[in-house]
Amino acid sequence: MESTMRSIGEMARASGLGVSALRFYDGAGVFVPAAVDPHTGYRWYADEQLPDARLLARLRRVGMPLAGITRVLTGTPAEAGAELDAHLRRLEDGLTDARRELSTVRALLDSREFPVPQTRLTVPAPALAAALDAVRFAAPADAALPAVAGVFLDAEDGALHLVATDRYRLAVADCPATLDGPPASALLPTALADAARALLADAEEAELTFDGDHFTVQAAGRALSGERAEADFPDYRRLLRLEPTHRITLTAAQLRALPEDAGSTTLTATPADALPGTPTPTDLLVHVNRDYLLEAAGTAEQLVLELGGPIGPLAIRFPARTDTFSLLMPIAR
Repeated sequence: MESTMRSIGEMARASGLGVSALRFYDGAGVFVPAAVDPHTGYRWYADEQLPDARLLARLRRVGMPLAGITRVLTGTPAEAGAELDAHLRRLEDGLTDARRELSTVRALLDSREFPVPQTRLTVPAPALAAALDAVRFAAPADAALPAVAGVFLDAEDGALHLVATDRYRLAVADCPATLDGPPASALLPTALADAARALLADAEEAELTFDGDHFTVQAAGRALSGERAEADFPDYRRLLRLEPTHRITLTAAQLRALPEDAGSTTLTATPADALPGTPTPTDLLVHVNRDYLLEAAGTAEQLVLELGGPIGPLAIRFPARTDTFSLLMPIAR
């Protein structure tokens, strides 16, 4: 049976995709026409392409990325199902973020009429000191970057998250915490974070207090207070949702033995390093700032590198410290 060819306008009306969307997906190589007139450039689509076009329209409505759409359309049923599950998790995480942001907005609106409630945290001092040490390398002191110039503390029941970034790298560390009061967060200027770290020496327990614009830390009979930064710290949680395709495990000796070229190091992942579900794995080369990579590794004896592409963030994890990891942006070569 011969298939009927449809013009781009007819395919648009039948599938629910706009003409401009069909042109875009053709240019991206995601959904190409069955034929293109060599003289006029008109696109023609076959009848059997209509089911995929309608599927594409649905995936587009739920905001699936291009790479994910491609895997759904061209992958095996198992790969397509895994991609749908992964996107559903992203949507659920996004809804969680939206709820968190709206909760913060409500709290800010309420604070116009009522005082901001005080929050106290009790944390093991050694764990807090270790967390501060783990993120300090990524905390800039440059006041010209007010939104990130410091260490961000994000407190919720059971955990205190510490985050630092200089826009090229991001470090995250957690420590256990007992919360008294509502969840709270504060960006501590780098100098204040350093002073708080010095206060923790030889202490067993520390108490942190968030009180409006003021932050106080008490440990071993010593106390320190300071003003939190007014800038809004970036939504770091969104940056943590990576989709790695390769994973490499290195010892400290192997890391330091990597060759250096003009201050950069090239990381090579082979198909053997590909994670399950990665379609058609190939060699992957990622170039990173060597000094930044070594700073992130610190004194760890072993680390795990998760790569998601030549221009995607590189995740640096530690088998011995599951509560600490960092991200590093690659560099162009």
